[in-house]
Order: sequence, then structure tokens, then C-alpha cells
Amino acid sequence: MQTFNLPTMSCGHCEKKVRETIASLDPDADVKVDLSTRTVSVESAVGRDRIADALKA
Repeated sequence: MQTFNLPTMSCGHCEKKVRETIASLDPDADVKVDLSTRTVSVESAVGRDRIADALKA
């Protein structure tokens, strides 16, 4: 499980975009979003750096 802090994630639209971004890399990824802590946990075969780069973009 990889955890990412996304300090600018603050709404449902942001959550949707995060989920879409990760799904574009790995449609089978297990994604858990916590808007209150602004964190995303991802279980995926895709490497951390690749996910981080996609989330930054």
C-alpha cells in the first residue's frame, strides 16, 4: 500500500480526478481517498514514482 499526501485535494471533484488518474495507470488499482486528511492510499502494481508523477501532473 502506497500513501500520498495531496495538500490541495479538498473536494469531491478532486477525488474524482485522483481516481481517474490512477485508473488510467492501473484500472485494477485499489484506491482509498480520505478528503479530511488529504491522503490517498493506493494498492497497485504500478511503481510509486510513476503514480506520484501522474498525480503531480
